Amino acid sequence: MQSKATTVQQYLSELTDDRLEAIEAVREVILDNLPEGFEEVMNWGMITYQVPLERYPDTYNKKPLAMASLASQKNHMAVYLTGVYADAASRSRFQDAYKATGKRMDMGQSCVRFRKLDDLPLELIGEAIAEYTVDEFIELSERLRS
Repeated sequence: MQSKATTVQQYLSELTDDRLEAIEAVREVILDNLPEGFEEVMNWGMITYQVPLERYPDTYNKKPLAMASLASQKNHMAVYLTGVYADAASRSRFQDAYKATGKRMDMGQSCVRFRKLDDLPLELIGEAIAEYTVDEFIELSERLRS
């Protein structure tokens, strides 16, 4: 379920009350832990946290590097964590820490799916967001391309 919203506020206004509460809580954790230099925008039908093209225009698809995204899908909500996907050590740490919380992990390649806020270890999401500075994230992306 991809939104056609062009602003974060428009996206939020389209959510049901229960989804809005959960998405706003996760968004707050992301913003509180987001390293300087990333921007919050609507991209790919989701709230996206990305490296601005002005900072790094040399991407493989000429689109900004997305570090994370937050979305309300048809049957669940999801946080997409590119660093966790792109770096095996980060992925292993994240999965081990997630399992240690005792919460049910529903994870794809980069997406962590949840149906209600209590399903998501917010502190761990914050740690994953804070893991890479913009420069480190660009370096990780360049390593993957080569």
